[in-house]
Amino acid sequence: MNRSAIILAGGLSKRFGQDKGLVPLANKPLIKHVLEAVNPIVDEIIVVVNSKAQVEEFSKILGNVKIVVDNLDMHGPLVGAATGFKATNGEYGLLLPCDTPLISKEVLTLLLDLCVNRNAVIPRWPNGYIEPLQAVYRVKPALEAAKNALNEGKTDMRSMIEKLQGIRYISTLVLQQFDPSLKFFININTPIDLKKAEQLLKHVKSNTLC
Repeated sequence: MNRSAIILAGGLSKRFGQDKGLVPLANKPLIKHVLEAVNPIVDEIIVVVNSKAQVEEFSKILGNVKIVVDNLDMHGPLVGAATGFKATNGEYGLLLPCDTPLISKEVLTLLLDLCVNRNAVIPRWPNGYIEPLQAVYRVKPALEAAKNALNEGKTDMRSMIEKLQGIRYISTLVLQQFDPSLKFFININTPIDLKKAEQLLKHVKSNTLC
């Protein structure tokens, strides 16, 4: 087993009043959009949640997908990432949030391909901002770096990345060749975001039918 996808679904959204991954978009939960994009290109999918109650809810819609619970008292994206890395059997882990339903299979494949013999491939915007939650990591060194950061009481992804060597940053300008409007990075945080995503999906479908 070489490639795994780790989908972070532990966050609760007050704006939606339910687990964000379960919020419907085009009659399908957000997390299902992510799963369908990664399923053809990885050998294993792991969903990380933060409670047994979430396990029950997500199990209803995800079937046999492996769901794990982060069991640390700390909170933050790095906690979920470390839990996913620990549960993963693959050498490389594609890390994604559950609320990015417009991710591109082509971009995901590129990130995975570029990570061979690297410890991470992370998208970076022209202003220097990075996207550590939509990136690929070599699991063993990433887990070690995550543990070291968490032992220092740090729960942000940058604290892990600072402890990693062999990182390749890829410009979003390059990714635009595969995803011209960079829909890949659209997170659904509010009902307005959801409406925008619905319009984008309709646009994509109408172009496909033309």
